[in-house]
Amino acid sequence: MSNIFGIMKQAEKLQEKMKSMQENISLIEIDGTSGGGLVNIKINGGGDIKNINIDPSILIASEKEIIEDLIIAAYTDAKSKANTEVAKKMKEVAGDLPIPPGFNLGL
Repeated sequence: MSNIFGIMKQAEKLQEKMKSMQENISLIEIDGTSGGGLVNIKINGGGDIKNINIDPSILIASEKEIIEDLIIAAYTDAKSKANTEVAKKMKEVAGDLPIPPGFNLGL
């Protein structure tokens, strides 16, 4: 019976660590770039866009579709980096616990 209480206590500690990690993840900021630095996007660990910077040299009406593609590519770059960072933080908190791939704490 004491083994069950020990497991429950460990689960509570893990839950507290996970909550703290979720809060810390929202503070992480990651930059994504595309077009050789012509488009830059900053997102947080949850994937929310915080800033977009577009080099004025590409702001030509006829290049609208290219600019849109570059924005998507920059976001994809930033999101990939954010996922990597979140996975590292999850591993730090969870240690050797078997957490399924893609588990994202609802982020």
